[in-house]
Amino acid sequence: MNAVTASATGFLARYEGLTGRLPGDPAPRRAARDILLSAGLPHLREEGWRYTNLAPLGDARFHEALTEASGFTGDDDLPSLGGLSELPRLVFVQGRFSSAQSVLPELASVRSFAANAEFGALANPGRDRLVALNTMLAEDGAIIEVAEGVDAGSLVLISAGRDIHGTPVAFHPRHSIRLAAGARLTLVEMAVGHGQYLHNPVTEIVLGEGAALSHVRLQNEGLAAYHLATVYADIAARATYDSFTLCAGARVARTELLVRLHGTGGHAAINAAQLLRGAQHSDFTTVVRHEAPGCASRQTVKHVLAGRARGVFQGKIEVDRLAQKTDGYQMNQALLLSPDAEIDCKPQLEIFADDVKCSHGATVGELDSEQMFYLVSRGIPQAEARALLVQAFLGEALDMVADEPARAMLDDVISSWWVHEG
Repeated sequence: MNAVTASATGFLARYEGLTGRLPGDPAPRRAARDILLSAGLPHLREEGWRYTNLAPLGDARFHEALTEASGFTGDDDLPSLGGLSELPRLVFVQGRFSSAQSVLPELASVRSFAANAEFGALANPGRDRLVALNTMLAEDGAIIEVAEGVDAGSLVLISAGRDIHGTPVAFHPRHSIRLAAGARLTLVEMAVGHGQYLHNPVTEIVLGEGAALSHVRLQNEGLAAYHLATVYADIAARATYDSFTLCAGARVARTELLVRLHGTGGHAAINAAQLLRGAQHSDFTTVVRHEAPGCASRQTVKHVLAGRARGVFQGKIEVDRLAQKTDGYQMNQALLLSPDAEIDCKPQLEIFADDVKCSHGATVGELDSEQMFYLVSRGIPQAEARALLVQAFLGEALDMVADEPARAMLDDVISSWWVHEG
């Protein structure tokens, strides 16, 4: 076996050991296995992965959780929900649904992937090999559906992970979110944990005509963890997908959002902030494809990098020949708090229509010395002054989160980050 496929050897062996125990049709799993057997996991020689090295995954010897919620003692392992505590919630531990810790919603239908294993039509294991890994080994996940015209309010989705008695584990949740025409939902997704593990979720989102999904994502995994998430969003006419992601945890993280606007008047907002320190590495990658006329997309991604942290943003806007009157905007901004921090930015526009408005921009800088002097000269301690300036830098991005309890939760994470960073 060559070096490229060697990184997938442990996962392939685990699949063979689980044959017959995984839910659903085995055919997609076998096809995914063949993809990984041929090509292995993504590597640095591939353009889309030139900034993010997954080679350590091959050395970690992850075991599948397959699962009881081993090592978890109860709610102490779950995040503090604050203003979100009264909302319905779905809790997944080591990738498996925990009914004892969940509170089901009244206005949305919820089923488990373990009992209704369907892989959906959006995910592309041939193109996205982390999706192939998920397809090969997925055990469970949430299937959330909102009926036509129903406003289902807010729902919290929590994924909690940790090693099991010091043994690294891997879990691959498979989530599906479907909103029928005119339906509405606010989904607050939180990924947390302790120790060394791999969390490799795949989420498929399908929005019917005029539907609206507000999707707030917090990635605050343990600093020894790997978080590799892929989100597909399919947006029909006049539908709105409004997402915000805060990446603050994990040793190595990558979030890839693949968005398709295929109905006239669709709208997608894909905003994010990355807050990294130490030797953390986080890659935020987006592909927004405009296939219909009169659609708009907005992307604002901000990074705050301390220590030897490395942030990555790869953003691509594709405009089909039929997608006249497209309005696409992309901005990436980075604030470096250390001379050893690094940002890699690769914006891309691929336009085949001639009546469009598309733009992108990027800035990289340090804290403004004059602003720092102004604050310190008025008696504000230097650490507090730095925190104020960084919070002001992130404020524009956080202002895009309309849901107040979700916004408060993100503010709390940022405030606690300063305690550790300082």
